[in-house]
Amino acid sequence: MLGRISAAHSAQPQGETAMMRSSFAAGLKTSMLAGALLAAALLGGAAVAPAQADSTTTKVALVPGGPHPYFAAWAQAGADAARDFHLGAADYKVPPAWNLAQQNDLISSLAAQGYNAFLIFPGDAVGSRPIVAELADGGVPAIALAGCLQDPSKALFCMGTDTGHSAYLGTQALIKAMGGHGRIVHFTGFLVDPNTRLRMDNVARAVAETAGAVTLVQTIADIDAPEPAQDKINAFLATQGGSVDGIVTTAWIPAVVAAEALRKIGAKRIHMIGIDHDPVVLAAIKDGYVDGTMLQNPYGQGYIGSYVMGRLADGCKVKADAPWASTAQTTHFIDSGTALVGPAEVDRYLDTMRAVTKALLADFQQKYLVCP
Repeated sequence: MLGRISAAHSAQPQGETAMMRSSFAAGLKTSMLAGALLAAALLGGAAVAPAQADSTTTKVALVPGGPHPYFAAWAQAGADAARDFHLGAADYKVPPAWNLAQQNDLISSLAAQGYNAFLIFPGDAVGSRPIVAELADGGVPAIALAGCLQDPSKALFCMGTDTGHSAYLGTQALIKAMGGHGRIVHFTGFLVDPNTRLRMDNVARAVAETAGAVTLVQTIADIDAPEPAQDKINAFLATQGGSVDGIVTTAWIPAVVAAEALRKIGAKRIHMIGIDHDPVVLAAIKDGYVDGTMLQNPYGQGYIGSYVMGRLADGCKVKADAPWASTAQTTHFIDSGTALVGPAEVDRYLDTMRAVTKALLADFQQKYLVCP
Protein backbone atom coordinates (compact mmCIF):
# COMPACT_ATOMS: atom_id res chain seq x y z
CA MET A 1 0.00 0.00 0.00
CA LEU A 2 2.80 2.44 0.85
CA GLY A 3 4.39 1.88 -2.54
CA ARG A 4 1.15 2.55 -4.37
CA ILE A 5 0.48 5.75 -2.46
CA SER A 6 4.02 7.04 -2.93
CA ALA A 7 3.84 6.38 -6.65
CA ALA A 8 0.48 8.08 -6.91
CA HIS A 9 1.91 11.20 -5.34
CA SER A 10 5.19 11.28 -7.20
CA ALA A 11 3.65 13.38 -9.96
CA GLN A 12 2.31 15.92 -7.49
CA PRO A 13 4.29 19.01 -6.41
CA GLN A 14 6.52 17.97 -3.51
CA GLY A 15 5.79 20.35 -0.62
CA GLU A 16 5.32 24.04 -0.40
CA THR A 17 8.54 24.95 -2.25
CA ALA A 18 7.50 23.19 -5.44
CA MET A 19 3.95 24.53 -5.16
CA MET A 20 5.24 28.10 -5.03
CA ARG A 21 7.17 27.76 -8.30
CA SER A 22 4.10 28.18 -10.50
CA SER A 23 2.59 31.46 -11.61
CA PHE A 24 -0.15 30.70 -9.12
CA ALA A 25 2.24 31.43 -6.23
CA ALA A 26 0.70 34.69 -5.12
CA GLY A 27 -2.78 33.23 -5.15
CA LEU A 28 -1.68 30.21 -3.16
CA LYS A 29 -0.04 32.41 -0.52
CA THR A 30 -3.31 34.27 -0.21
CA SER A 31 -5.11 30.95 0.13
CA MET A 32 -2.77 29.79 2.89
CA LEU A 33 -3.42 33.03 4.75
CA ALA A 34 -7.17 32.71 4.32
CA GLY A 35 -7.41 29.90 6.88
CA ALA A 36 -5.48 31.90 9.45
CA LEU A 37 -7.55 35.02 8.83
CA LEU A 38 -10.72 32.97 9.11
CA ALA A 39 -9.58 31.54 12.43
CA ALA A 40 -8.79 34.98 13.79
CA ALA A 41 -12.18 36.27 12.71
CA LEU A 42 -13.94 33.33 14.31
CA LEU A 43 -12.48 34.29 17.67
CA GLY A 44 -15.06 37.07 17.84
CA GLY A 45 -17.63 34.59 19.07
CA ALA A 46 -16.31 31.04 19.19
CA ALA A 47 -15.31 30.77 22.84
CA VAL A 48 -18.20 28.82 24.31
CA ALA A 49 -16.08 26.10 25.90
CA PRO A 50 -17.63 23.94 28.61
CA ALA A 51 -15.75 23.98 31.90
CA GLN A 52 -13.14 21.27 32.39
CA ALA A 53 -10.21 20.29 34.57
CA ASP A 54 -6.61 21.19 33.78
CA SER A 55 -5.20 18.93 31.03
CA THR A 56 -1.66 20.21 30.78
CA THR A 57 -0.31 16.70 30.24
CA THR A 58 -2.15 16.49 26.92
CA LYS A 59 -0.01 17.27 23.88
CA VAL A 60 -2.11 17.23 20.71
CA ALA A 61 -0.60 16.97 17.22
CA LEU A 62 -2.78 18.08 14.31
CA VAL A 63 -1.35 16.35 11.23
CA PRO A 64 -2.78 16.85 7.72
CA GLY A 65 -1.87 14.65 4.78
CA GLY A 66 0.43 17.32 3.33
CA PRO A 67 0.72 21.06 2.66
CA HIS A 68 -2.64 22.54 1.64
CA PRO A 69 -4.46 25.83 2.35
CA TYR A 70 -7.56 24.04 3.68
CA PHE A 71 -5.70 22.95 6.80
CA ALA A 72 -4.18 26.35 7.63
CA ALA A 73 -7.00 27.08 10.08
CA TRP A 74 -5.93 24.07 12.18
CA ALA A 75 -2.88 26.00 13.40
CA GLN A 76 -4.91 28.76 15.03
CA ALA A 77 -7.57 26.29 16.15
CA GLY A 78 -4.96 24.28 18.03
CA ALA A 79 -3.41 27.36 19.61
CA ASP A 80 -6.81 28.61 20.75
CA ALA A 81 -7.81 25.20 22.09
CA ALA A 82 -4.56 24.86 24.04
CA ARG A 83 -5.30 28.21 25.68
CA ASP A 84 -9.02 27.69 26.27
CA PHE A 85 -8.81 24.08 27.48
CA HIS A 86 -5.48 24.29 29.35
CA LEU A 87 -3.71 21.75 27.16
CA GLY A 88 0.01 21.17 27.25
CA ALA A 89 0.10 21.81 23.49
CA ALA A 90 -2.02 21.55 20.38
CA ASP A 91 0.41 21.97 17.53
CA TYR A 92 -0.06 21.93 13.77
CA LYS A 93 2.55 19.69 12.16
CA VAL A 94 2.67 19.33 8.36
CA PRO A 95 4.45 16.57 6.39
CA PRO A 96 6.80 17.98 3.73
CA ALA A 97 4.77 16.43 0.89
CA TRP A 98 1.58 14.53 0.14
CA ASN A 99 3.12 11.14 0.72
CA LEU A 100 1.75 8.52 3.09
CA ALA A 101 5.16 7.26 4.16
CA GLN A 102 6.26 10.78 5.05
CA GLN A 103 3.09 11.40 7.03
CA ASN A 104 3.57 8.14 8.92
CA ASP A 105 7.21 9.03 9.66
CA LEU A 106 6.14 12.41 11.01
CA ILE A 107 3.47 10.86 13.24
CA SER A 108 5.97 8.33 14.61
CA SER A 109 8.49 11.08 15.28
CA LEU A 110 5.92 13.23 17.08
CA ALA A 111 4.86 10.31 19.25
CA ALA A 112 8.50 9.78 20.19
CA GLN A 113 8.70 13.47 21.11
CA GLY A 114 5.89 13.09 23.65
CA TYR A 115 2.76 14.01 21.71
CA ASN A 116 0.06 11.81 23.22
CA ALA A 117 -3.07 12.71 21.23
CA PHE A 118 -3.41 12.91 17.44
CA LEU A 119 -5.85 14.57 15.05
CA ILE A 120 -5.01 13.10 11.65
CA PHE A 121 -6.22 13.67 8.14
CA PRO A 122 -5.70 10.18 6.68
CA GLY A 123 -3.19 10.11 3.86
CA ASP A 124 -5.16 7.09 2.68
CA ALA A 125 -8.46 5.75 3.99
CA VAL A 126 -7.05 2.23 4.28
CA GLY A 127 -3.30 2.83 4.28
CA SER A 128 -3.44 5.10 7.35
CA ARG A 129 -5.10 2.48 9.54
CA PRO A 130 -1.86 0.78 10.65
CA ILE A 131 -0.29 3.96 12.07
CA VAL A 132 -3.51 4.78 13.94
CA ALA A 133 -3.57 1.21 15.29
CA GLU A 134 0.02 1.58 16.48
CA LEU A 135 -0.93 4.76 18.34
CA ALA A 136 -4.01 3.17 19.91
CA ASP A 137 -2.10 0.06 20.94
CA GLY A 138 0.35 2.35 22.73
CA GLY A 139 -2.44 4.14 24.59
CA VAL A 140 -2.40 7.21 22.35
CA PRO A 141 -5.86 8.27 21.11
CA ALA A 142 -6.40 9.40 17.53
CA ILE A 143 -9.32 11.01 15.73
CA ALA A 144 -9.64 11.06 11.94
CA LEU A 145 -10.16 14.73 11.10
CA ALA A 146 -11.50 16.21 7.83
CA GLY A 147 -11.35 12.78 6.18
CA CYS A 148 -12.30 9.33 7.44
CA LEU A 149 -10.56 6.00 7.73
CA GLN A 150 -12.29 3.02 6.23
CA ASP A 151 -13.90 0.85 8.93
CA PRO A 152 -12.69 -1.06 10.81
CA SER A 153 -10.11 1.25 12.35
CA LYS A 154 -8.91 2.20 15.82
CA ALA A 155 -9.70 5.88 15.41
CA LEU A 156 -12.10 7.06 18.12
CA PHE A 157 -14.34 8.54 15.44
CA CYS A 158 -14.20 10.70 12.32
CA MET A 159 -15.14 14.38 12.33
CA GLY A 160 -15.28 16.35 9.11
CA THR A 161 -17.45 17.67 6.37
CA ASP A 162 -19.97 15.22 5.02
CA THR A 163 -18.18 15.65 1.73
CA GLY A 164 -20.51 13.47 -0.28
CA HIS A 165 -23.55 15.39 0.93
CA SER A 166 -21.78 18.70 0.32
CA ALA A 167 -20.92 17.72 -3.26
CA TYR A 168 -24.49 16.55 -3.81
CA LEU A 169 -25.97 19.81 -2.51
CA GLY A 170 -23.46 21.86 -4.50
CA THR A 171 -24.30 20.03 -7.71
CA GLN A 172 -28.01 20.47 -7.07
CA ALA A 173 -27.44 24.20 -6.59
CA LEU A 174 -25.50 24.33 -9.86
CA ILE A 175 -28.26 22.50 -11.72
CA LYS A 176 -30.82 24.94 -10.32
CA ALA A 177 -28.69 27.92 -11.42
CA MET A 178 -28.51 26.39 -14.91
CA GLY A 179 -32.29 26.17 -15.11
CA GLY A 180 -32.39 22.41 -14.65
CA HIS A 181 -30.64 21.35 -17.84
CA GLY A 182 -27.30 21.51 -19.61
CA ARG A 183 -23.77 20.12 -19.58
CA ILE A 184 -21.40 20.31 -16.60
CA VAL A 185 -17.80 19.50 -15.76
CA HIS A 186 -16.48 18.47 -12.33
CA PHE A 187 -13.03 19.55 -11.11
CA THR A 188 -11.86 17.74 -7.97
CA GLY A 189 -8.92 16.70 -5.80
CA PHE A 190 -6.38 13.96 -5.28
CA LEU A 191 -7.66 10.45 -5.94
CA VAL A 192 -5.86 9.23 -2.81
CA ASP A 193 -7.82 11.74 -0.70
CA PRO A 194 -10.51 9.68 1.08
CA ASN A 195 -13.04 12.40 0.22
CA THR A 196 -12.54 12.53 -3.54
CA ARG A 197 -14.41 9.35 -4.43
CA LEU A 198 -17.32 10.40 -2.21
CA ARG A 199 -17.49 13.71 -4.03
CA MET A 200 -17.32 12.13 -7.46
CA ASP A 201 -20.05 9.63 -6.64
CA ASN A 202 -22.40 12.29 -5.29
CA VAL A 203 -21.91 14.70 -8.17
CA ALA A 204 -22.82 11.80 -10.45
CA ARG A 205 -25.84 11.00 -8.24
CA ALA A 206 -27.21 14.54 -8.47
CA VAL A 207 -26.77 14.50 -12.25
CA ALA A 208 -28.45 11.08 -12.56
CA GLU A 209 -31.51 12.39 -10.73
CA THR A 210 -32.19 14.79 -13.61
CA ALA A 211 -33.09 11.83 -15.84
CA GLY A 212 -30.89 13.02 -18.68
CA ALA A 213 -31.65 16.73 -18.48
CA VAL A 214 -28.10 17.32 -17.24
CA THR A 215 -24.98 15.62 -18.61
CA LEU A 216 -21.73 15.24 -16.69
CA VAL A 217 -19.29 15.77 -19.54
CA GLN A 218 -16.10 14.98 -17.62
CA THR A 219 -14.61 14.64 -14.15
CA ILE A 220 -11.03 15.89 -13.90
CA ALA A 221 -9.30 14.77 -10.70
CA ASP A 222 -5.81 14.88 -9.15
CA ILE A 223 -5.64 18.66 -9.63
CA ASP A 224 -5.71 20.02 -6.07
CA ALA A 225 -2.34 21.73 -6.60
CA PRO A 226 -1.63 24.90 -8.60
CA GLU A 227 0.23 23.62 -11.66
CA PRO A 228 -2.03 20.69 -12.58
CA ALA A 229 -5.12 22.76 -11.79
CA GLN A 230 -4.03 25.59 -14.04
CA ASP A 231 -2.93 23.32 -16.85
CA LYS A 232 -5.98 21.07 -16.95
CA ILE A 233 -8.72 23.59 -16.15
CA ASN A 234 -7.44 26.20 -18.61
CA ALA A 235 -6.95 23.55 -21.29
CA PHE A 236 -10.46 22.25 -20.78
CA LEU A 237 -12.04 25.69 -20.95
CA ALA A 238 -10.00 26.60 -24.02
CA THR A 239 -11.11 23.50 -25.93
CA GLN A 240 -14.55 22.70 -24.48
CA GLY A 241 -15.66 25.77 -22.54
CA GLY A 242 -18.11 26.73 -25.25
CA SER A 243 -19.94 23.42 -24.89
CA VAL A 244 -20.49 23.41 -21.12
CA ASP A 245 -23.03 25.31 -19.09
CA GLY A 246 -21.77 24.70 -15.58
CA ILE A 247 -18.75 23.91 -13.39
CA VAL A 248 -18.80 22.24 -9.99
CA THR A 249 -15.54 22.20 -8.05
CA THR A 250 -15.09 20.08 -4.93
CA ALA A 251 -11.51 20.91 -3.95
CA TRP A 252 -9.96 24.21 -2.87
CA ILE A 253 -7.36 24.93 -5.55
CA PRO A 254 -9.53 23.86 -8.52
CA ALA A 255 -12.20 26.23 -7.16
CA VAL A 256 -9.72 29.11 -7.11
CA VAL A 257 -8.31 28.37 -10.57
CA ALA A 258 -11.77 27.92 -12.13
CA ALA A 259 -13.05 31.16 -10.56
CA GLU A 260 -10.03 33.05 -11.90
CA ALA A 261 -10.46 31.48 -15.33
CA LEU A 262 -14.11 32.52 -15.55
CA ARG A 263 -13.18 36.06 -14.54
CA LYS A 264 -10.45 36.15 -17.18
CA ILE A 265 -12.85 34.91 -19.86
CA GLY A 266 -15.19 37.72 -18.83
CA ALA A 267 -18.43 36.00 -19.80
CA LYS A 268 -20.95 34.96 -17.16
CA ARG A 269 -22.74 32.36 -19.23
CA ILE A 270 -21.07 29.43 -17.46
CA HIS A 271 -22.47 28.89 -13.98
CA MET A 272 -20.23 27.66 -11.17
CA ILE A 273 -20.50 26.33 -7.62
CA GLY A 274 -17.19 26.22 -5.77
CA ILE A 275 -15.99 25.06 -2.37
CA ASP A 276 -14.35 26.67 0.67
CA HIS A 277 -13.74 30.31 1.54
CA ASP A 278 -10.77 31.41 -0.53
CA PRO A 279 -10.88 35.21 -1.10
CA VAL A 280 -10.67 34.66 -4.87
CA VAL A 281 -13.84 32.57 -4.83
CA LEU A 282 -15.68 34.94 -2.49
CA ALA A 283 -14.80 37.93 -4.69
CA ALA A 284 -15.97 36.04 -7.78
CA ILE A 285 -19.32 35.42 -6.08
CA LYS A 286 -19.68 39.11 -5.29
CA ASP A 287 -18.84 40.04 -8.88
CA GLY A 288 -21.21 37.52 -10.45
CA TYR A 289 -18.70 35.09 -11.96
CA VAL A 290 -19.48 32.31 -9.47
CA ASP A 291 -22.96 31.41 -8.19
CA GLY A 292 -21.91 30.15 -4.77
CA THR A 293 -19.52 28.09 -2.67
CA MET A 294 -19.94 25.21 -0.24
CA LEU A 295 -18.41 26.21 3.09
CA GLN A 296 -16.57 23.75 5.30
CA ASN A 297 -15.43 24.20 8.90
CA PRO A 298 -11.70 23.40 9.32
CA TYR A 299 -11.33 25.73 12.31
CA GLY A 300 -14.17 24.00 14.15
CA GLN A 301 -12.66 20.59 13.38
CA GLY A 302 -9.31 21.47 14.93
CA TYR A 303 -10.77 23.35 17.88
CA ILE A 304 -13.35 20.76 18.87
CA GLY A 305 -11.01 17.84 18.16
CA SER A 306 -8.44 19.33 20.54
CA TYR A 307 -11.17 19.90 23.13
CA VAL A 308 -12.09 16.21 22.97
CA MET A 309 -8.49 15.17 23.58
CA GLY A 310 -8.38 17.33 26.70
CA ARG A 311 -11.60 15.82 28.00
CA LEU A 312 -10.26 12.30 27.45
CA ALA A 313 -7.25 13.19 29.58
CA ASP A 314 -9.68 14.31 32.29
CA GLY A 315 -11.19 10.82 32.38
CA CYS A 316 -14.00 11.09 29.86
CA LYS A 317 -14.77 8.25 27.47
CA VAL A 318 -16.33 8.28 24.02
CA LYS A 319 -19.93 7.05 24.11
CA ALA A 320 -20.42 3.78 22.30
CA ASP A 321 -24.08 4.65 21.68
CA ALA A 322 -23.59 8.29 20.70
CA PRO A 323 -25.79 9.61 17.89
CA TRP A 324 -23.21 8.81 15.22
CA ALA A 325 -23.86 9.46 11.58
CA SER A 326 -22.72 6.97 8.94
CA THR A 327 -20.82 7.46 5.71
CA ALA A 328 -19.54 5.08 3.07
CA GLN A 329 -16.34 4.79 5.13
CA THR A 330 -17.38 4.74 8.78
CA THR A 331 -20.31 4.30 11.15
CA HIS A 332 -18.77 6.73 13.68
CA PHE A 333 -19.01 10.09 11.93
CA ILE A 334 -19.64 13.62 13.20
CA ASP A 335 -20.49 16.27 10.62
CA SER A 336 -18.51 19.44 11.30
CA GLY A 337 -20.91 21.41 9.14
CA THR A 338 -21.42 22.69 5.61
CA ALA A 339 -23.44 25.50 4.06
CA LEU A 340 -24.04 27.00 0.62
CA VAL A 341 -23.08 30.66 0.43
CA GLY A 342 -24.31 32.71 -2.51
CA PRO A 343 -24.32 36.43 -3.30
CA ALA A 344 -26.87 37.21 -0.60
CA GLU A 345 -24.84 35.49 2.15
CA VAL A 346 -21.23 36.04 1.08
CA ASP A 347 -20.64 39.05 3.35
CA ARG A 348 -21.90 37.08 6.36
CA TYR A 349 -20.20 33.74 5.78
CA LEU A 350 -18.15 34.05 8.98
CA ASP A 351 -21.34 34.27 11.01
CA THR A 352 -22.49 31.01 9.45
CA MET A 353 -19.28 29.23 10.44
CA ARG A 354 -19.31 30.66 13.96
CA ALA A 355 -22.84 29.44 14.49
CA VAL A 356 -21.99 25.92 13.30
CA THR A 357 -18.97 25.65 15.61
CA LYS A 358 -20.82 27.03 18.64
CA ALA A 359 -23.77 24.71 18.15
CA LEU A 360 -21.56 21.64 17.79
CA LEU A 361 -19.44 22.43 20.83
CA ALA A 362 -22.32 23.49 23.09
CA ASP A 363 -23.71 19.96 23.55
CA PHE A 364 -20.76 17.89 22.36
CA GLN A 365 -19.99 16.41 25.78
CA GLN A 366 -23.63 15.47 26.39
CA LYS A 367 -23.95 13.78 23.00
CA TYR A 368 -20.63 12.07 22.53
CA LEU A 369 -18.80 11.70 25.86
CA VAL A 370 -19.30 10.04 29.23
CA CYS A 371 -17.43 11.99 31.90
CA PRO A 372 -16.84 11.36 35.62
